[in-house]
Amino acid sequence: MASLSRHRLSPADTGPALRALRAWTPPDAPSGSLHPGDVGWLLRRDDATVFLWTDARTDARTDARADAQTSARAEGATTTTAAPVAVGFLDGPVLRVTAAPDADLGALAADAEDLLVPGNDATDGLPVPGWEPDTEEPWLVFSWTPEPVSSRAVQVTEADTDDRALVHRAAFTGSTLTADHWRTMKKSPAGRLAVETLVRTPAGEPAAAATGWFGGTGRCGLLEPVGTHADHRGHGYGRDAVRGACAALADRGASAVAVLTPASNEAAAALYRSAGFTVVRENFDWTRPGGA
Repeated sequence: MASLSRHRLSPADTGPALRALRAWTPPDAPSGSLHPGDVGWLLRRDDATVFLWTDARTDARTDARADAQTSARAEGATTTTAAPVAVGFLDGPVLRVTAAPDADLGALAADAEDLLVPGNDATDGLPVPGWEPDTEEPWLVFSWTPEPVSSRAVQVTEADTDDRALVHRAAFTGSTLTADHWRTMKKSPAGRLAVETLVRTPAGEPAAAATGWFGGTGRCGLLEPVGTHADHRGHGYGRDAVRGACAALADRGASAVAVLTPASNEAAAALYRSAGFTVVRENFDWTRPGGA
C-alpha cells in the first residue's frame, strides 16, 4: 500500500503540482478532474491552496533534497525517487483531484478524509468508498481536434485586461473578477501556460473572451473559462473567442482542446458544438450519501 504525504501549497509553490499535471495530461481529453489550467485559473486568487500528494519517503517540493539524492546516487548509495501521486484543491464544496495513472486511489481517499468534512460533500476525480456517482447532473466532456480556424478574436494584451475582466463579470452572475485578479493569475507559476482571446463588437465594445491552457506539446489543452457579455449574446462572439483560443493552443503544439460543462447548461453545450467540439464522454461527481 502506498505511504502518502500531503503538502499544502501556496500559489508561489505550485510549480511541482503543475509539472505533475502536465506529465499526466494525455493527447486527448483528460480523464482526471484537473488539468494544469484548472490550477492556473484557481491562481487568480492570492489565497489559493493546492494539495500535492507524494510518497511519504520523499519530498518532491525541495530542490535541495533532489540535489542530495543526485549526489548520493553518484556515490553508489541507495536512494528513493520523489514522485507526485496526486494533485487536488477544494472548489467550493467539491474536492477535485487528479491522480497519477498508477496511484492507489483507496489510499488517497483515506488520506483525504480530513478534507471531506460535512459540507464538502462531493469529489471530482476521486471515488470515495461508500459514496455514489451523481448521475442526475453529469458533466459533458467536449473535445476539439485542430483544424484551420477563422475567427474575429485577438490575443489579450495588458491594454485589454480591464475589458477582459469586464466580460467575465458580465457573463457570470455574481462574479467579482477584477483586472488585478487577472494580473495575479498571469504572474503565477501557471501564467505562461495561458492563452487569452477577446472579441469586440464592430463598435469596439468587449463582447466575449476565452482563456485556454497549454498542457504541453502533443498533449490536450483546456478552455477555462469562456464567457460572452450578457448584452452581446446571439451574434457568434463566443464561438469566435473559443475558436481563437483553440487555434492559439494548436499553434503552441496542443494535440486537442477539451472543455467541460454541466449537461444542464444547454447554451454552453450549443456554443461548443457550434465551435466544432464533440462530446467524448460524461463525468460524474461522487457525492456523500445524504450530503447537502
